[in-house]
Amino acid sequence: MARITVEDCLEHTYSRFSLVLEASKRARSIAQGAQPLVEEENDKPTVIALREIAENVQEVEAPQLPVITPEVSSY
Repeated sequence: MARITVEDCLEHTYSRFSLVLEASKRARSIAQGAQPLVEEENDKPTVIALREIAENVQEVEAPQLPVITPEVSSY
């Protein structure tokens, strides 16, 4: 079992925050019965999800950011 580092995963994500969101979403689906895309090796769902991201077999979606437009007040 190889160690997974944040740096391994960040090469395939947009930020640490998107990494957390995608890994937790994928780990939850694995825990609920989804098939892992990498070999399990007796790892917990969270580690499997991070390994999928680090090995680039799990596609990480671009974060959906809201568009903020400044309001101009007229005096």
